[in-house]
Amino acid sequence: MATAVAHDDTATPDGLLPEEEEHVRRAVPARRQEYATARHCVRRALAGLGLPPAPVPTGPSGAPRWPDGVTGSITHCRGYRAAAVARTTGTTALGIDAERHLPLPGGVLETIARAEELHCLAPLERDHPGIRWDTVLFSAKEAVYKAWFPHFRRNLSFEDASLRFRTVADRATGTTGTFTARLLVPGSPYRRFTGRWIVADGLVATAVHLPAASPGQVDHRSSPARLGGEVPGLSLRDVVRSR
Repeated sequence: MATAVAHDDTATPDGLLPEEEEHVRRAVPARRQEYATARHCVRRALAGLGLPPAPVPTGPSGAPRWPDGVTGSITHCRGYRAAAVARTTGTTALGIDAERHLPLPGGVLETIARAEELHCLAPLERDHPGIRWDTVLFSAKEAVYKAWFPHFRRNLSFEDASLRFRTVADRATGTTGTFTARLLVPGSPYRRFTGRWIVADGLVATAVHLPAASPGQVDHRSSPARLGGEVPGLSLRDVVRSR
């Protein structure tokens, strides 16, 4: 698995490949530059796997279309762009997401959260009041969706996954922990995803890693992804690593 991060839009649209350029040809300049930086991160991450540059255009659903033999995930928010990629021989799916560590707009939490999730968040909010748990929940659900969608090509609603969080005290990286997402979609071969979350440098970042299934395996359960890693200056340099 390989990752790449950028904290500003240094890449330019001139670096886009034709298949990518087509998607943002009519976009405003800020969107074109953001898109170009994200694709620059993708190519750096592919190089980390020993792979040549390849186009990663946007599909009709808005999800990236990865080269054969590769799976991955892209995220971007103000001041942060990142890509994580892996070979499909060892990884079935990746999902990463980053959000500014700010409260969600009014009414959004009630829209995205199940009743049991609100119950789970209550003691976390009491014990760790410096964490925006509403935004952690939102980001983790986004990461779950990104890991899910490539397999089913259908929308996963906020009600289709129930998340629980755990915290880990880590002086090097700030507050971090794990989460488990119980998938509630009838007929899904995936019962749960597990992942990591971290709050640092004004960001919430989350990651889900689903290893490739062993032969004959039916219940696909993800092992914990490692999120954060080396964080000099709380830069979140390594978004996700496999264990």
